[in-house]
Amino acid sequence: MFQLIRRYLKQMDLCYLLMCGACSVLSVLVLVSIGQSQLGGSNNKASVQLIASLLGGMLALIFSTIDYRALARAWPLHAIVTWGLVLPTLFLHNFSTGFMTIGYDAGGTSNYSWYRIGGMTFQPTELAKISFVLTLAWHLERLHGRVNRPLNLLGLLLHIGVPVAAIHIQGDDGTALVFLGIGLVMLFAGGLSRWLVTGVLGAAAVGSAVLLTVKPDLLKGYQFKRILALLHPDDPALSDFAYQQNKGAMAIGTGGLTGQGLFTGEHIFVPNAWNDFIFSYLANALGFLGALAALLLLFGIAARTLTTALHSTDLLGRYLCVGIFAALFLQTVINLGMNLQVLPVIGVTLPFFSAGGSSVVMMYLSVGLVLSVALHARRTRAFAQPLD
Repeated sequence: MFQLIRRYLKQMDLCYLLMCGACSVLSVLVLVSIGQSQLGGSNNKASVQLIASLLGGMLALIFSTIDYRALARAWPLHAIVTWGLVLPTLFLHNFSTGFMTIGYDAGGTSNYSWYRIGGMTFQPTELAKISFVLTLAWHLERLHGRVNRPLNLLGLLLHIGVPVAAIHIQGDDGTALVFLGIGLVMLFAGGLSRWLVTGVLGAAAVGSAVLLTVKPDLLKGYQFKRILALLHPDDPALSDFAYQQNKGAMAIGTGGLTGQGLFTGEHIFVPNAWNDFIFSYLANALGFLGALAALLLLFGIAARTLTTALHSTDLLGRYLCVGIFAALFLQTVINLGMNLQVLPVIGVTLPFFSAGGSSVVMMYLSVGLVLSVALHARRTRAFAQPLD
């Protein structure tokens, strides 16, 4: 028994798991500080984050021992379960049945992507994100590099477009954008022609501009005003929409080198700092050095995920890790853009840091899949060496 555990620990990517754990520790400390300074001393969000991180870590270890190829082959099962949870939220908005609310509007912004069960909320698109990466990786591997054939490409675009459209209808355009980015990055990794990528992106940009010109009400009122607030942050008419980003930028700017300290109570107030704007609070409390440490951890995790993709012994493992890398990288960049007033607020959380039990657990499940690919690659190489 102990020999098996020792062998497992020797083959597992402990550095990768430790970087994820370091993010969670830092997140819990920041959330404790936010609880004291903004939530009347409540540590509820920090407690949920701690429990979710511990549970997620255990699930990551379990997932690392499961063959990711078996999970990909079981795509009908997890696709039916995950999208079966998502689809009701497209049609049912704040629909209460007993102790559960389907299509719960958690943020008051017509985003009906949540379930409320008792006093807890759950976002099924986080679980669907893992299924999406698994199924798309499986789809790409089945094509054996023949991505650019018209019928194959059409099937792949439908594989990406249908979930993106469903999540847009649900009202969660930030998550829809992340899904779209994951799909495009995985297509590129699967061999999509660079000319096609350039053409598709160009057509998408022109098409979006024309569509918004012809049908300006495509964007919800608050979404359009968030974009205007980004372009005109000092406009008094947009002060309500620019307020959070202005306070976030102020918090980052006044953090200095080492910050105000986690538990001093002298922090710049940032609305909902525990969620999308936790980076602003962290930079204010821990300064440039703390913010840099958080970013190095996140980009280190993303880089390690991409390295695992390059070392994978099969295409399925490679595509799977590329998809998880894309999710990590895109969410981090978009969230930073929101905090730095480069991008409008679109409700994308910072991986491992933003408060949210379901998002943290699902992030660790993704980590478990990457560990599974790394473990399989190391075992394959270890088995091949004696044969050489």
